[in-house]
Amino acid sequence: MKKRTRFWAALALLGAIHIVLVFPGFFAPYDYSSQNRDLSYAPPSRIHFLDRGGKFHFRPFVFPVSQDQNVMSEFAEDSSRAYPIRFLVQGAPYSMLGIFTASRHLFDVQTPAKIFLMGTDEFGRDEFSRVLYGGRISLLAGMVATFISLALGTVLGTLAGFYRGWLDGLLMRGVELFLALPWLYLLLTVRAALPLHISTAATFLLLAAVLGMVGWARPARLMRGIVLSAKERNHVRSARGFGASDFYLLRRHIAPQLSSVLLTLAALLIPQYVLAEVTLSFLGLGVSEPVPSWGNLLACLQQYSVLSSYWWMIFPTLILVPLFAGYQILAGELARRSSAAAY
Repeated sequence: MKKRTRFWAALALLGAIHIVLVFPGFFAPYDYSSQNRDLSYAPPSRIHFLDRGGKFHFRPFVFPVSQDQNVMSEFAEDSSRAYPIRFLVQGAPYSMLGIFTASRHLFDVQTPAKIFLMGTDEFGRDEFSRVLYGGRISLLAGMVATFISLALGTVLGTLAGFYRGWLDGLLMRGVELFLALPWLYLLLTVRAALPLHISTAATFLLLAAVLGMVGWARPARLMRGIVLSAKERNHVRSARGFGASDFYLLRRHIAPQLSSVLLTLAALLIPQYVLAEVTLSFLGLGVSEPVPSWGNLLACLQQYSVLSSYWWMIFPTLILVPLFAGYQILAGELARRSSAAAY
């Protein structure tokens, strides 16, 4: 029962994270490119319930902040006026799934006050909004790369396991070669050899394609083993004896046995490819500014002054923890159910 509870909790957590990242414009109070140069490296906003006179307010509020004229890296709150947090308010327009434009945001505060739940970067851009928009890029890159990797691995692994012979030998030698090479160095080499100065959309598609094509070997070997086992079962042999075609055998008897394994592999590969995208963007080989991704949001941490002085810039790493933990629990439960169904 405990494992089942963990599974549903992980599923609910992943569902909530994905909904937020798919619709970042609604949950983010500002556009990812909106700058406030006078609030460079502002710390996270303090949410208050008590005003200056000590009176309690049920609606949370913030005080406007300004940079200290004497110490440029310090910010002071102006408690002379409180700005309550408003919900479901009109704000900067954004695109919903690229289909239509909306302008309603989950929360915001009235100008001139600003609310920065995760502080700001060097240009005064809201880190919380950029984390949400960047998560959409990183997560989508991981999903597209997983689809490419599983599609390529499934097709090649199925052909190798079903037809055997020289095709099997050729494909398995390719699998051994890809598995023997250092995965990260291979990825860096392939990406560095491709054009760097291209549009953001082209960079995203190129990045996802590189990630998917580099990681096809392990799924291919696993699919080959499943197909080898499935084709030798009695009901498959009987169907072949009655004249069933190869396509019928693959579609009717073998493909259903691959579905549960593919789901488990997807749950394992998505966080792996998200981390690969973060690594590449962190090193300047992925999506570049001003479009955010979790990788280029962390790139500023390469500067020791930022890492030591502005602790809130590490916030983008925190969302990776529940995301990866949720996928790990999901993959473990899917693997357990797949094994139970097999026996």
